[in-house]
Amino acid sequence: MLSSPDVMACSRTCSCILGLSLGTTALCAAGTNMVLLFPNWDVTYLLRGLIGKHAMLGSGLWGGGLMVLTAATLISLMGWRYGCFSKSWPCRSILTALLSSGLASLGALICFITSGVALKDGPFCMFDGSPFNQTQAWKYGYPFQDLHNRNYLYDHSLWNSVCLEPSKAVIWHVSFFSTLLCISLLQILLVVIHLINSFLGLFYSLCEK
Repeated sequence: MLSSPDVMACSRTCSCILGLSLGTTALCAAGTNMVLLFPNWDVTYLLRGLIGKHAMLGSGLWGGGLMVLTAATLISLMGWRYGCFSKSWPCRSILTALLSSGLASLGALICFITSGVALKDGPFCMFDGSPFNQTQAWKYGYPFQDLHNRNYLYDHSLWNSVCLEPSKAVIWHVSFFSTLLCISLLQILLVVIHLINSFLGLFYSLCEK
């Protein structure tokens, strides 16, 4: 059976690994959101203001990115510099754990919700609006919001037939927002593991006293 010092050492190591893992996912989220600003690696859409509201919101940059990265730094510091739990300051340690967990959870949840809504609404692209609005043929917007009887996520025949510009807009949109969705889910899972690890570390540090 593991003694309290052994468990606390494992808890510190776990904090270091969780911090590094969360930091990596934060950088991935920020990078993925950046890619969404440049459809087909073309900067002209951003310069012309033809980027969808979900990508422009930048939840992967400041939510799943900056907020989670800040929390990951706190978690790593708990493991590397100060130890997972200080014997003299258990309250400060648990407050730091709760603060970092709350910050990461909020950022990841914002990114998750935004990505889910983006996948539901579909990409922002140029499409033939004549079936919906007889006064204007070509326009930019969210064409899949008006397809009430068909779900573009499952009907792949719509992917290359509805959006005219950018080319492969649906594939770009679905691929990278799905990636953001998975990254934010992973971040939430890591935060849950961090909370469990933190409370175990606190419990054994108090027991050792």
